[in-house]
Amino acid sequence: MRVNDNLGQAYSNGHTASSNGSTPRKPLHNAVNGHPSTSLNGSAPPFANGAVKKSSLVRSGTYRGHNREEVVRILVQGLLDMGYANAAECLSEESGYNLESPAAAAFRSAVMAGAWSDAEAILLGSPRSDIAEGSLIDDDQDGEGLVLAEGADRDQMLFLIRQQKFLELLDNRDLSMALMVLRQELTPLGHDVHQLHALSTLLMCPPEDLRTKAHWGGTVAESRKMLLQDLSMSIAPSVMIRDHRLAELFDQIKQHQINQCLYHNTSVAPSLYSDHLCDRDDFPSRTSIELQDHSGEVWHVQFSHDGTKLATASQDRTVNVYETVTFKRIHEFKQHTAEVTYIAWSPDDTKIISCSQDGKARVWDVETGRLTVTLQHNSEEPSYGITAAAWTPDSMGFVTASHDRSCQLCYWSLLAEVPDTPIYVWPEGFRVQDVAITNDGHWLVALDPQNVIRIFDLHNYREEPPIRTAGKMTSISLNHDGSMVLVNLALGEVQMIDLVTRDTVRSFKGQKQGEFVIRSCFGGAAENFVVSGSEDGLIYVWHKENENLIEKLSGHGRGAGGKECVTTVDWNPRDASMFASGGDDRKVRIWSAAPPPVDGLSNILNTPVARGDSGRVSAMRSTL
Repeated sequence: MRVNDNLGQAYSNGHTASSNGSTPRKPLHNAVNGHPSTSLNGSAPPFANGAVKKSSLVRSGTYRGHNREEVVRILVQGLLDMGYANAAECLSEESGYNLESPAAAAFRSAVMAGAWSDAEAILLGSPRSDIAEGSLIDDDQDGEGLVLAEGADRDQMLFLIRQQKFLELLDNRDLSMALMVLRQELTPLGHDVHQLHALSTLLMCPPEDLRTKAHWGGTVAESRKMLLQDLSMSIAPSVMIRDHRLAELFDQIKQHQINQCLYHNTSVAPSLYSDHLCDRDDFPSRTSIELQDHSGEVWHVQFSHDGTKLATASQDRTVNVYETVTFKRIHEFKQHTAEVTYIAWSPDDTKIISCSQDGKARVWDVETGRLTVTLQHNSEEPSYGITAAAWTPDSMGFVTASHDRSCQLCYWSLLAEVPDTPIYVWPEGFRVQDVAITNDGHWLVALDPQNVIRIFDLHNYREEPPIRTAGKMTSISLNHDGSMVLVNLALGEVQMIDLVTRDTVRSFKGQKQGEFVIRSCFGGAAENFVVSGSEDGLIYVWHKENENLIEKLSGHGRGAGGKECVTTVDWNPRDASMFASGGDDRKVRIWSAAPPPVDGLSNILNTPVARGDSGRVSAMRSTL
């Protein structure tokens, strides 16, 4: 902290109110953060941060341990955000603190007015001789330029300003001026060669496609506001507070309370009035319904995207479809001639793909229950089955996966002239255990069980840098926005990996795994949980943010092979209080917060299944 002897006011970041060389003397502009600075009575408060405008009571420089100036300025901004201009002015007058420095206010006005020369002059601190007559810059505002945040790049800020200027000229079809800006203003910065190339291609873009290709939506005023928000990230907060800072702080408080609440499972945000805590009894930790229609181990369960149906796949070669109110079975698909390993709902919930060890994938119409098309990889080894499938966002294309190295990934389209012929087959050389497609259709994520997650651009089929793991993997699952992937590792760990950075951001430990394919998923109202099956018959539930193991649920009993294995889990995407599990005991369990319908249900878990068929088959083993 440094003290300015002239004003008698301390500043927490070491800068005075006129940190860019200005002296607060008079009001300069008509808006602050997009709000009118002139109050209803016509007065216009100056914007100099920290300037003492009138004598006031001597108060401590802190408020309950917080910097008083920071608190007041954020409150002033929040009042303006909510439309209370008079209250903001009164608070500013009484406290002696203003929202922004004169230079920051002038910079804001210059950007919003499209006065690009003025904006650059304020940013760089141009001398008076360089300031054009009639500009928005006051004669107090020249100096060393705006004070930037630590690590900020002034050239990057100049690039963003000039890029906006270039795009607006293109939008006005002033191509000659746009070309001049590109050559004489943007190129000399030498900041981003790839972006310069992208901008140059826009010169030939038809007017109707310009905004789409430039990723520039809304009006010019809205785009300038977005530019200002980007620029404000590089400006020292002592000079310009980031927009909507009070709301940001409230969001962080609420998210912190959610993260600290182990059982938070509602879309209703916590109140600011009191500390938040969810009751464990409201968590889906009890079996409410048990489905016993399969005669073999249950290998996969998946809810439809609208949460109204549940599909289950089994070693018994069948797929069952249930509605999720009474869990009455509405379809039984029996055409497969070998174990069904995987099922996938189309995004519009009208179709299901089932994958089988018979080497075929079948597409079913959910409304009628009819088989639509049967697909088969051109495999060199007929013993290789189809391990998984994933739909494209339009519900008309999908990818199937196989352990066969010669034909491990095939891309199909129901719109093709011959739907049972793939439209693309990836080059051979690896195996695929599981596959997923991001909701935007950009990335195809394929699990190579040999410690590699392969990522392909689905638009051009090219492979991007892969993700390598420390152990053999058995399954993957994406979160809703496709930014994170859950990976089950055979060593007994579930990892959450960021698909953009390729970094492992969370590790969830405790469940048992090693021999078989075990699946996990995100769950809860805001995907607050990670839930996984396990080879010890338990279901493990972790809090996603803090990695705490919050539940070990007694999941499934012994199967015919003697194993207590929970193979698969899935959370209802529309009902946060429901998830399903399947296991070696041939049962599907529906978990909810409601008490079980009959007493002593937990005793069923230890009851042996009296079946004469063989134990687990090699199809679902994680080893190859």
